[in-house]
Amino acid sequence: MSARLPLLSDLWRGRVGEAVDFLQDRGFGGKVGLILGSGLGVFADAVKDAEGIEYKDIPGYHTTSVAEHKGRLVCGSAAGVPVVVMQGRLHPYEGLPYDDLLLPTAVLACLGIDTAIVTNAAGGLNRYFAPGDLMAITDQIDLHLHDPLRGLLTRPFGDDPGAAETGRIGGVPDLYDRDLARKLVEAAANCGVPMHSGTYASMPGPPYEAKAEIGMLRRIGCDAVGMSTAPETVLLKRLGVAPVGLSCITNPARETGQPELSHQDVVEVGAMVRDRMATLLFAYLPMIA
Repeated sequence: MSARLPLLSDLWRGRVGEAVDFLQDRGFGGKVGLILGSGLGVFADAVKDAEGIEYKDIPGYHTTSVAEHKGRLVCGSAAGVPVVVMQGRLHPYEGLPYDDLLLPTAVLACLGIDTAIVTNAAGGLNRYFAPGDLMAITDQIDLHLHDPLRGLLTRPFGDDPGAAETGRIGGVPDLYDRDLARKLVEAAANCGVPMHSGTYASMPGPPYEAKAEIGMLRRIGCDAVGMSTAPETVLLKRLGVAPVGLSCITNPARETGQPELSHQDVVEVGAMVRDRMATLLFAYLPMIA
């Protein structure tokens, strides 16, 4: 049994454990996990000795409903590193409860990974960012205004022994490991891939942000905005997995005079940078294995 399963509540442990047993019986496991965002899933096609399975065939999994999220789990080797790749993710705006939404992430953690590279397509809030740029996430602001882990963990108050008495909920300081983020920037420099660093804002969606929301996000220090990642990374951190965040900037934040943005625009920019993203990941994986 995975050492992380006991960290999950009784409500959830059996469902996650069933999927983990199903996948381990088929040889799924690895050292690094990757969660691939919109338009970025083609990295999974470069995995060597790959074994793949559709989400719909895994016990407890829901299929993805967003374009360019294939809904497939792939296990194999990339740059000599054993990896498990989520080719597509579920989003809060798809209407699923968090025990369904985060089940694939919990399973990924329980398959034995040490590090998870969580990628996303994001709008650029920083005025120096251009479509196609990449950003190492150094911190995040979760504006879903709901605790995604409510009822899902054995110790909801974290490791603080006095939290239950005081009502203080255990936080996740240094959610993104600084050394891992630094190595991501270093890997980008080594392979000639332009890279920024910054703070990621996670919004509920599915509509893109209004101009007033864009202004608010800029004022509170956000560099990029998307509709995923934050719930996943908090769960990974609480389960003892080190999350690494990587955003592909697909568009500048929409303001007066700019055309309406569509999901197809996001997908097209993701396709444009997929080779750059793959080059970066293949350079980075040996540095963290």
